Order: sequence, then structure tokens, then C-alpha cells
Amino acid sequence: MLNYLIILFAVTLIYFASAERLIIYINMLALQGLLLGGIAVFELSEINTGNLLFISAETLLIKSILVPWLLFRITKRSGVEKVHRQAMPGFYQLLFLIAGLLISVTVANSIPNPYINTIFMAVALFTLFTGLLLIVTHKLIISHLTGFLIIENAVFLFSLAVGNEMPMLINIGILLDIFVGVLILGFFGLRLKPRTNELTILKD
Repeated sequence: MLNYLIILFAVTLIYFASAERLIIYINMLALQGLLLGGIAVFELSEINTGNLLFISAETLLIKSILVPWLLFRITKRSGVEKVHRQAMPGFYQLLFLIAGLLISVTVANSIPNPYINTIFMAVALFTLFTGLLLIVTHKLIISHLTGFLIIENAVFLFSLAVGNEMPMLINIGILLDIFVGVLILGFFGLRLKPRTNELTILKD
């Protein structure tokens, strides 16, 4: 079951390359929150009521409900619906993502550390690559916010890759993820004025 969740998470990353509407980005981020919650529950070696409630509250409630809701508000406020008007074509993004996946798998397999979960490390590297690719290839600020949120999911996966025997380390990774995500969305995204979407019109 755990492997299926990881594979499905990787598929959601590839789907970002073909998505043309921001609502799909938001839905994919919500789905990733659900998948990360399931992955964390299956991966933790010490399951107790405290850890289960902690993970449920921070991955399911915040990452799957609160963060997508904030992104939806930002989308409505800015008036942006599509992303490819100011982005690299989806076909080229897909090629870059496939190359990034191959590189991530190669790098993860080349790490000679028995305490690191190779699968989690490969998906974490691929998640980091996907977030950076969205930031680099898109001009819309909302797309950049999405890229940062994907990078935060990579931080969560990195904590799982090295901390499956240490639930507290996973909890700290989730806290960092949630703190940065809410900080970016709350103090930056919600301050966007209507139709202020492109980095080219920002001024000092």
C-alpha cells in the first residue's frame, strides 16, 4: 500500500506539466496532502494516538483543506485561471520532468547509506526538482507559490527518508512545512491586488 501511495504521489508531480488551469494545480496539491498523510501513517514505526492526531491535523486539515482554500482565494482575487499563457509549453516541461525523475532515481541509488530510504529519497529529489521547475519556467506569481508549496512537500519527504524510526523528526518536518506554507500564502499571496499576477509588473 505504501508503494502505491508513493507512486501515485510521483504521478501527481508529472501531471503538473500537462495542467493548464490553476484549479487543477490546487486540486493536485490537495491530493498530495492526502497522500502525504497516508504515507506518513504507514511509514511511522511508532503509531500512537498523539502521532496519528498530529499527522491528521497537519497533513489532512491544513495541507488538504486550508492551503488549497487559501490558493483558491488567491486565484479568485488575482483573476488568473490559466498558467500556460506565461509558461513553458507543457510538452517541454514533461520532458524536463522525465529527465528529472531519471536523475533523481540515479542520485538516490548512488547514496551508500543504509539508514536512508532510497524510494523516499528519489521521490523527494523529484519533488524538489518539480517545484524548482515550476518556479523557473513560469512567470505568474501564483505558479511560483505552487512551486514553493511543492518544495515544502519535498522537505516533508526528505524527513521521511531519513527519519522513519524517529517520529519526532517527521513531526518537526511537518511543522516546518506548514509554517512556511501558511507564511507564504498568508503574508504574501493574500496581499496580491486584482490582476497583479506577473513578475514583470512588480516594482521596488
